[in-house]
Amino acid sequence: MTASITTVSEITAKILHHWKPATWEDYVVYRDDKTNNRMRLFFHLNRLLVIDMGWEGINHATINELFSMLFILWFIQKPEQIFSSLGGCLLEKAPKQSGAPDLVLYLGDDYPRWQEGEPRRIDLNRWRVPNLIGEVSDTTLATDLDEKKKLYADMGIPEYWVIDVQGLRVFAFQLDANGKYQECDSSLALAGLPISLLEQTLGRLKEGTNGSAAAWFAQQISSLKTE
Repeated sequence: MTASITTVSEITAKILHHWKPATWEDYVVYRDDKTNNRMRLFFHLNRLLVIDMGWEGINHATINELFSMLFILWFIQKPEQIFSSLGGCLLEKAPKQSGAPDLVLYLGDDYPRWQEGEPRRIDLNRWRVPNLIGEVSDTTLATDLDEKKKLYADMGIPEYWVIDVQGLRVFAFQLDANGKYQECDSSLALAGLPISLLEQTLGRLKEGTNGSAAAWFAQQISSLKTE
């Protein structure tokens, strides 16, 4: 049985930056500590990961904002599609799993809505899972492609993107019938969008801003044939 960690200081010393054995109660102690609002929490298979984000680096922030813009530009072309972008929200399925991905996308009108008095997180025992989630990976690429990938697959999230900040690559995965992620070359949530186009858009950052990269993306998708 995993020994319980009873204080936030103990968790900080034992868990920060690495997956470590923990109980759901350990996770809740850290989650509910109001002084840790810059931390991102992940819990899976009785292990806890605490990531101290500090202040976002320029590269991470640039790409995170770029993908938020890409979502908007994509769905402007599809005004009939209701979507909600909730990046940074804590997804929680007590007492087994939690995660705080950079990108969270819901399609349809049954997206999570907060009401006064409720916890400020997405309760997956109440709401369905997102259609797409993503991690912007600057210093966390290894765990984003390993432990977090397994976490999100077990949550049943249909599509998962890992955006490699340093390599300017996008690894995209879709959930198969066996509950495992398989790499894909086009998006399910953004129906028909080639993943290669996302990587080309990232490449534009070598010679311009995320705003100019987003404008280039908009030009490309205006003539893209999708289902």
